[in-house]
Amino acid sequence: MAGRIEDYALIGDLQTAALVGRDGSVDWLCLPRFDSPSCFAGLLGDQRHGAWRLAPVGATRCATRRYRGDTLVLETEWHTASGSVRVVDFMPQRGRDGRRAPQLIRIVEGLSGSVPMRGELRLRFNHGRIDPWVRRTGHHRVAVAGPDSAWLRVPNGVHTYGVDGVTASDFTATAGCSVPFILTWQPSHLATTPRTDPDLALLATVRDWQHWAAGCRYRGEWRDAVLRSLITLKALAYAPTGGIVAAPTASLPERIGGLRNWDYRFCWLRDSSMTLSALLRGGFREEAAAWRQWLLRAIAGDPRDLQTVYGVAGERVLGETVAHWLPGYEGSRPVRFGNAAVDQLQLDVYGEVVDTLHLALLAGIPMERHVWSLLRALMAYLEQHWREPDEGLWEVRSGRRHFVHSKVMAWVAADRAVRMAEATGLPAPVARWRAMRDAVHADVCAHGYDPRLGVFVQHYGGHGLDAATLFVVKSGFLPPDDPRVVRTVDAVREGLDHGGLVRRYQAHQRTDGLPGGEGAFLACSFWLADALAATGRPEEARELFARVVGLANDLGLLSEEWDPRARRQLGNTPQAFTHVALVNTAFTLAEPA
Repeated sequence: MAGRIEDYALIGDLQTAALVGRDGSVDWLCLPRFDSPSCFAGLLGDQRHGAWRLAPVGATRCATRRYRGDTLVLETEWHTASGSVRVVDFMPQRGRDGRRAPQLIRIVEGLSGSVPMRGELRLRFNHGRIDPWVRRTGHHRVAVAGPDSAWLRVPNGVHTYGVDGVTASDFTATAGCSVPFILTWQPSHLATTPRTDPDLALLATVRDWQHWAAGCRYRGEWRDAVLRSLITLKALAYAPTGGIVAAPTASLPERIGGLRNWDYRFCWLRDSSMTLSALLRGGFREEAAAWRQWLLRAIAGDPRDLQTVYGVAGERVLGETVAHWLPGYEGSRPVRFGNAAVDQLQLDVYGEVVDTLHLALLAGIPMERHVWSLLRALMAYLEQHWREPDEGLWEVRSGRRHFVHSKVMAWVAADRAVRMAEATGLPAPVARWRAMRDAVHADVCAHGYDPRLGVFVQHYGGHGLDAATLFVVKSGFLPPDDPRVVRTVDAVREGLDHGGLVRRYQAHQRTDGLPGGEGAFLACSFWLADALAATGRPEEARELFARVVGLANDLGLLSEEWDPRARRQLGNTPQAFTHVALVNTAFTLAEPA
């Protein structure tokens, strides 16, 4: 059975990622890309669905674990009656061209005494569905099924054998020894696999991560949390194209045993845009430029065809299917792969995209004429359609509404477009954009504000609260001292409180069209901290920020949600949306009042 969500560490190679549990088991890995079918799907079932455990014989949980400095190299230590051992897990970066084969390397280092070790490799291709044929060749065990093959290189002196679909390895780790295992994926038609020196690969991986992390310009009191979040966001970027996935996992539940289980291994324009803003604030301009190029390729075409979500290379068809053969994380079914949100209308993404282009311009990334032409086309479409209802930020499946957040982000699009036109002098219908900005503003104030409650509500004609209305202050839609803003912030804090954190919206609203509840949404809690700081309550903001940061696991990783009752993380992990909000709030709190 899989561990708790917070029991997992992340390692990755900037094209895919693996989750490693406290018990030494790799329970999730998709190869060769984030959105490829997994070869380890034990996270959504048990080890029969694919996993690779490497640990002392009889041990169930490690003593300590940590990342090696500012890297994504994981060190897990075990202390037994006969001695101590360390397992170093990492995935060498494959380079931007993506030509190198993906590898998962596990090095066992003897620290003291003599420790009997056991490895159990269960490769199950196509999300745990296909049991491959395994054969021995030289120092390798080769598993093949259809287009996939995985090559396990085993060091000399390690007894390796097959039993009941498992490749088992038995050996003893003694003080000073180093025993490396290398798992390489490649297309099954290739007859050989390249040789890798594990020690050199480790040195290169540490160097690559440390060099990148040295560019972080945050120097505040939460530097460890901010830098770990930025490293995590970098790990969710697909290097060959610049696309940024929302999370490396699929179908981890928003409620244990519930059906709110979604595949997040894709690039949401909204999530990616917010990730870009965090990376820019952190000082990572190269990632901003790469993402913007991904964006231009992904959304190229008729603006009416703009999607909310794309594949890592800009793919548009991401059909949602159910994996009936997987029991789900702690019985949370259905297990879904793909995402039907691809077919939704979410007008707020236009605002996110335009705002991101504005941030990139402020960061010194020039506005080329072809980019400007695309922006003008997006704005022309939005001018004609901003008055329409949509599925909104939360991707409801109960029908379209006039969501306040969507309208506010339409205002953001017009506002940022005007600012960019004024700053660059590029040709634009600035008068029309200003008129649209004014019209959206008046419409939201007239229909999105409930004068009886004295707050902005979730959607026109409704009376429910929504944490996304905090964007009336985050976006600059209204000044922070506006009484309507202050009352909305207070209402969200009180009405959406869930164990000292913030829900997305009131559970009884049933806006999303799905049964069952969910946990507190961690990004929303950071948004509230932003709003408290903006409305003159910095100490309350800092207290809330510290509370949310304190929910991270021992490695600084956060998922999508938190269950205050069970005191555990929920949802896909690590979640870009959450770590983006952490970074942005940390920068906000570090700014002078």
